[in-house]
Amino acid sequence: MAGPLTRPDTAPEETALVGRHAVLEALRAGRPVSRVLVSRTAHGGGALRLILDAARRRDVPVQTVDVRRLEALARGLVHQGVAALTAAQTLAGLDDILETARARGESPFLILLDGIEDPHNLGAVIRTAEAAGAHGVVVPRRRAAGLTAAVARSAAGATAYLPVAGVGNMVAAMDRLKRAGVWVVGAAPDAGERYDAGALVPPIALVIGAEGRGLHRLVRDRCDRLVSIPLHGRVRSLNVSVAAALLLYEVARNRPRAGARPAVDSGERADPLGRVSPAPQP
Repeated sequence: MAGPLTRPDTAPEETALVGRHAVLEALRAGRPVSRVLVSRTAHGGGALRLILDAARRRDVPVQTVDVRRLEALARGLVHQGVAALTAAQTLAGLDDILETARARGESPFLILLDGIEDPHNLGAVIRTAEAAGAHGVVVPRRRAAGLTAAVARSAAGATAYLPVAGVGNMVAAMDRLKRAGVWVVGAAPDAGERYDAGALVPPIALVIGAEGRGLHRLVRDRCDRLVSIPLHGRVRSLNVSVAAALLLYEVARNRPRAGARPAVDSGERADPLGRVSPAPQP
């Protein structure tokens, strides 16, 4: 995946964020925004008024521009008459996500994406993960040097709130999570365990592969368990973002009540059936 979309009329360290939801959430989340650009032909609407109010509260300049400038910035994305120039959003580290869980006093809940390169699918997964209460998304760094405008647009602003970590080696990242007491569960169509059997409980890291190819062999082999989503029709696969949504909300449904003792870097892992195993050694 390409890096952040830096446009010809932005500073080198800036990226253009387009679309009303993405711009509004960037302002609400406190991301550094240098300017908000609004098309002269943009209609009012509640979302646009919220953007203007948020920009005013943060003293962010709002500039009225010709729609052709927004089209040049968006490069085919739907801009809805609004763009923001923001500092390029970089990928987080895996330990940043674990620290997010620790700071909230919650057991880690992550989703790892093995080889998903389509920005719209990635954005959709980030959006759903944030809505389901996950602590972060993990992607291979070699194919995701940054969060592109297309990803942010598809995520509808969720990238402003949910850390996305880039890792050099997905298998090594899985081992790091295991040492932190996290169970790693992969999605595979041939797995014998159904995803809704009631055992998807934090601390957990879901692992989703690309459409068609699925999980890489080494990634699959390093999973603690594999689960499948039953298909009853003639179509034999689901869109990756739909499959991720089912798994994410199954974890959300099974999450312990508030106040349960989080398992982070505990040195041992207790599975949903109450069995305890030592964390893998480096």
